[in-house]
Amino acid sequence: MPAVRKYVRFGYVKSNAVLRTLAAIAALLAYPTVAGAQLKVMISGGFSTAYRQALPEFEKTGIKVTTLSGASQGKGPETIAAQLARGVPVDVVIMSREGLGELMKQGRIAAGTDADLATAAIGVAVREGAKKPDISTIEGFKRALAGAKLVAVPASTSGIFLTHEVFPKLGLADKIKVRVMARGSQSADLVVKGEADLVVQPVSELIHVQGLSYAGEIPMEVQLIQMFAAAVVAGSSEADAGKKLIAFLSSDRTASAIRQNGMEPAKRR
Repeated sequence: MPAVRKYVRFGYVKSNAVLRTLAAIAALLAYPTVAGAQLKVMISGGFSTAYRQALPEFEKTGIKVTTLSGASQGKGPETIAAQLARGVPVDVVIMSREGLGELMKQGRIAAGTDADLATAAIGVAVREGAKKPDISTIEGFKRALAGAKLVAVPASTSGIFLTHEVFPKLGLADKIKVRVMARGSQSADLVVKGEADLVVQPVSELIHVQGLSYAGEIPMEVQLIQMFAAAVVAGSSEADAGKKLIAFLSSDRTASAIRQNGMEPAKRR
């Protein structure tokens, strides 16, 4: 009996040791699955400068990120919604809250994964070297718009707001020449090339563009403070890695990059 007891006791200890070893191996195998994940992100222009500045720190976790781009809203083929609709594989989207809300209604976003990242006001820029207009008041903003040979805006959230609400409210809808470009980078480029006098879009898409001179934010009476947010796309095979990226982007670790690019971190819930 003693020998049997000893054997049973030894077998019990051995079994526990084996189970602990197997559990440790399983944990080690599970961790690289996230750490070695290949994450695909599609982002609109408003948050992209801060995102690209912060991304290298996140990739130190071992999660590799491929970044695609698309507009938050609009009707073109390169909007985020259009690309998702035609099957472009994406794990995480980063875009205006307005555009994200549309995707959520369409069932394209994994429930409960959305998070606010940062806010950005709409601003104005002119070509580098050109005289900056005084847009601090409604009258000043109107004069700047009316005096421009061409005003460039993006086709996404801010451009929709400007062309559908602001310009009509100011009585300028039929009095100014506006060119709507698919992306903010394209509308900014019109001014850099001298084809347009003003570009009006999120500040974050203006302040670090080479060849532009930032003139300031438009008056609060006609201002839109955009919220940029992120979420995991429904059906993503890298949902856990996507959640880690969103948690990182919505943490204090990205606050400096956000502020350096003309935005403010979203208030943490």
